[in-house]
Amino acid sequence: MKSYITTPIYYVNGSPHIGHAFTSIMADILKRNRQALGYELMLSTGVDEHGQKNQEAAQELGMPVEEYLDMRCAEFRDVFEKLGVEFDYFVRTSREGHKKAVAEMEQRIFDKGLIVKKQYTGTYCKGCEEFKKESDLTEDGQCPLHPTMQVEQTDETNYFLKMEPFRVQLLKHIDDNPDFVQPESFRNELKKMLAEPLEDLCISRPKSRVTLGVELPFDTDFVTYVWFDALANYLTNIGWPEDGYQDWWAECEHMIGKDILKPHGVYWPLMLMAADLPLPKKLSVHSHWVGAGGVKMSKSIGNTVDPIEVMDKLGVDALRWYLARHMRADSDSQISVELIAQTYESELNNKLGNLLSRGAKFARKNFDGKLPVKGPLTAEDEALRQTVLDATAGMGEWIDLADIPARMQSIINAAAEMNNYFDKQAPWTLFKSEETRDRARDVVYVGLDCLRIVMEALQQVIPVSAGKALATLNVTDIARPWKPELDRLPGGSELDEIEPLFPRVQ
Repeated sequence: MKSYITTPIYYVNGSPHIGHAFTSIMADILKRNRQALGYELMLSTGVDEHGQKNQEAAQELGMPVEEYLDMRCAEFRDVFEKLGVEFDYFVRTSREGHKKAVAEMEQRIFDKGLIVKKQYTGTYCKGCEEFKKESDLTEDGQCPLHPTMQVEQTDETNYFLKMEPFRVQLLKHIDDNPDFVQPESFRNELKKMLAEPLEDLCISRPKSRVTLGVELPFDTDFVTYVWFDALANYLTNIGWPEDGYQDWWAECEHMIGKDILKPHGVYWPLMLMAADLPLPKKLSVHSHWVGAGGVKMSKSIGNTVDPIEVMDKLGVDALRWYLARHMRADSDSQISVELIAQTYESELNNKLGNLLSRGAKFARKNFDGKLPVKGPLTAEDEALRQTVLDATAGMGEWIDLADIPARMQSIINAAAEMNNYFDKQAPWTLFKSEETRDRARDVVYVGLDCLRIVMEALQQVIPVSAGKALATLNVTDIARPWKPELDRLPGGSELDEIEPLFPRVQ
């Protein structure tokens, strides 16, 4: 069984930000989930090195283009590795193999008469690197995605892809395959984009204006439009145009933000249809993050969130947990360093870290430095165990992007129940009497075995912390396919010194 997950490839005209981190972490969570189910995985991410914005960014810093691209590529790769994103392929569109594949796709479409050369006069948004219709702009004539950037009036000759011949075919595919675009709100938005006849898509830029790109195979005076070039990476990563890519492509899921729904939901499928290639299996679309109080993030306001700053202050799993816990696929969510810190303290530290510390330290002190072994259990014990099995069962099943927050809610609710159980049973009190000392052992066993189940499940989300917790509990050799199972706590094994799992923030 295969699963191929992609993130967009990111423009390198600036440093990685919270949007890049979010999409890539969510893709990583889905990868880890499917690996836990026994799938063979491919996760691709990377950088888009072409286009006018990247060319101008290098010029602004006074750097040679290749040196600038190498610097930014290394920066993105380093950040993703620190975020715990276990990518299998890191895309660079400057690679010769990618360029050859882009040219191959263009030539195939050109040979079918679906690419034409003509004059274009109209509005151009440098931020989107797209030509805009009047209906795409706000009332004051600005691009809604780049309201602080002045649109330009452009008059130039370019090559265009005929999209209208495939519009009805794409609409039928969306109707026949309800899971092709998820969630439903974005599927409906995409259908609106396709409700009216489509204008031809400009797929080139003259070298007189942009030199950083893939040269058109049928006209060397032009380079490929950056979106046509970038979208093709999803195929080139798995070996297209050579044979062998098909098995991966049949199971391809694109993870994208709502701002790039049109390129992925309109341009890309129509490009594939024009080249006689099959469509990806699914587009998983997510909304964006805004500042506290719902205010749009802005450097001038000072409410942006730097993922590196969060990791330095709270650790990578604080960020991963917050994003997974509070994301919403079909509506924007709030984020700030303060909100992340509050969630870290109230949930990770107080509910998960606290139980590990109390339970493992108690066992080390009172049970000869060893984990307790299982004894007879009560109805209350069994009730908690069933609660934890139910709460973690979803992590042993296929997870879609929109499922993630509900799965996290179930787990943190179970963690609260585990702490309530520990407080109510009070093993420290039970241990004081010889008559109830065995009961204290059983309570600690149940609590730590339940925590083990939770941490096995959370390896998909907070792998660093979950791994540390499982190492503390001497848990190894976790089976795949994974599902929550009771009584895998290695009772009788030696406990080392217990370190705080989630240190308090000073």
